[in-house]
Amino acid sequence: MWDDTPVASKPSTGEAGAAPGSQTLLRGLAILEAVAGGARDLAGLSAALGTTRSTTHRLAAALVEQRYLTFAPRDGYGLGPKLLELGFRAQQAAPVTRVARPHLERLSAECGDTIHLGVLEGDWALYLDKLPGRRRIEISSRVGERQPVWSTGLGKALILDLDEARWRAFYRLGDARGGHSPDLDTWLERMRTYAAGGIAYDREENEPEVRCVAGPIRDAGGAIVAAFSVTSTVQYMDEARMAALAATVREVAGAISRDLGWAG
Repeated sequence: MWDDTPVASKPSTGEAGAAPGSQTLLRGLAILEAVAGGARDLAGLSAALGTTRSTTHRLAAALVEQRYLTFAPRDGYGLGPKLLELGFRAQQAAPVTRVARPHLERLSAECGDTIHLGVLEGDWALYLDKLPGRRRIEISSRVGERQPVWSTGLGKALILDLDEARWRAFYRLGDARGGHSPDLDTWLERMRTYAAGGIAYDREENEPEVRCVAGPIRDAGGAIVAAFSVTSTVQYMDEARMAALAATVREVAGAISRDLGWAG
């Protein structure tokens, strides 16, 4: 049975000066975060919020009633089905193209190169978006086009999490079609390096004189669901610039992934 013994007052972050209504809202959100962090009983929630047990119980009961939390006498509080529903709706309402676009526009303005966004479709990388950049060059690609996985930087970024057996399968597909890829051992060694660094490159493997740096985009579960690449010709993309772009691509990939719910 819960008691109403007060605990020491400890205002939650962001509550100072808040109106009563917004303070209640913030406390309710704090309860959800505390339960998500492992708090299961009223004492734990009260300590996390710095509120009395009676206040905490009232807020928690309202969240249980609205299905944001569940409660079982032996198990305590848990996250409720309403959060799953909202999470699914948020994911459905935020397709990767829409979420990624503002990030890629800022990147395009900063670097001036062509940027592609794509997903894995069967054995191919499918381009969903393209930002042409400001260079006085034309990269021969278009939205809706499919490109090889094994030779493009974007394609390789899409398969960074796969095992080597799958990598070999993609390489064999490319080898059968021809191209500019290195031998299998060299290609696999590069893929291991790319996977360890979270970034992939195209060093003229897909098209002569064209290079790119690519990063994977992850969803809330950490799975790679898309990738993007910064692409240009050799004259604008030497080894030094590719190395310099890696950190930027990694940062932008992380920002897009966080907007999709990834907490990594």
